Amino acid sequence: MRFINDTLPGHDLTYNDVFLVPQKSDIESRFSVDLTPGDNSGATAPLIVANMNAVAGRRMAETVARRGGLTVLPQDVPMSVLKEIISYIKSRHLVYETPLLLEPNNTIADAMNIIHKRSHRAVIIVDQTLAPVGIFQERDGRGYDRFTPLSKVMSAEVVAIKESFDIKKSYNFLYQRHLSAAPVVAKNKVVGVVTQKGMLRSTIYTPATDKRDHLLVAVAVGINGDVAAKVSEVLKMGADIIVLDTAHGHQSKMIQAIKSAKPLVKTPLVAGNVATGEAVKDLVAAGADIIKVGVGPGAMCTTRMMTGVGRPQLSAILDCSAAAKNLGAHVWADGGIRYPRDAALALAAGASSAFFGSLWAGT
Repeated sequence: MRFINDTLPGHDLTYNDVFLVPQKSDIESRFSVDLTPGDNSGATAPLIVANMNAVAGRRMAETVARRGGLTVLPQDVPMSVLKEIISYIKSRHLVYETPLLLEPNNTIADAMNIIHKRSHRAVIIVDQTLAPVGIFQERDGRGYDRFTPLSKVMSAEVVAIKESFDIKKSYNFLYQRHLSAAPVVAKNKVVGVVTQKGMLRSTIYTPATDKRDHLLVAVAVGINGDVAAKVSEVLKMGADIIVLDTAHGHQSKMIQAIKSAKPLVKTPLVAGNVATGEAVKDLVAAGADIIKVGVGPGAMCTTRMMTGVGRPQLSAILDCSAAAKNLGAHVWADGGIRYPRDAALALAAGASSAFFGSLWAGT
């Protein structure tokens, strides 16, 4: 990013202070644009789900990784739960979605309680062997009492797709039959769900995967206690990216945490949060590869109001990304994304990826 007339303002800027001036472009299609981050994180899209309890969970991590992004699981998730979540994410398919399953004797109310948990908005009705016997979508329950058994309202004409399906052929198959969703079966057991939109998107976006073609997931680790032990345990669970996380990252305890964790990780080590180029230099010198930038800009963050500490986010990214670039490191922009334009500005300012929190809350 450069400013008009190459004149850097004498005061710090936030996202609302800046617009990108349109320039001549030779790009003919948006499909010609490659937004893959150059930070070696494994993500294929510069989107990161913030490590917030109300946002970052197994369903979010699965969905976002399937479209190329990355989710950072919060540091206060109990280790036993974290292990279960990581195992779940690693077991998900790269194309088809996780199914919602109920039996014929379940009710419309049971289906409506879970149907919005997945974007495919379909509940597959199965027998005791997990073979599909019907499919329920919202429209099927209209006009019926909510205690009506699903066997009375489900569509019994189930069109199933084999697990080894071809995306293009399966898409055309659903399109020609005017079906929005269909169960995926393996040995006559339901293992997933495909939709027209999902298959189309899978041809546009490349999943964020590890070397074994499993979906990627990151985990935030606090800097209190035995950092090396916590990092080691999380890595054994299958986490791909470690994010050393604290509100004020430019401190001696963070530097020591980086030095403790660095020998254990084989992927880029992330640390933050900071807001100055000097902080970037110190954390990179300690061993961090990616620096998380942002002190107080997030919608849920009270640092600025309670302590008076912080910095306008755009200027923080400009300063930190310049310092990181000189050291061969990268920065992630964490906080302050309220509109899509803010993410574009963060990337233009030098961030390799941007965190999203409140924008995805409740989805």
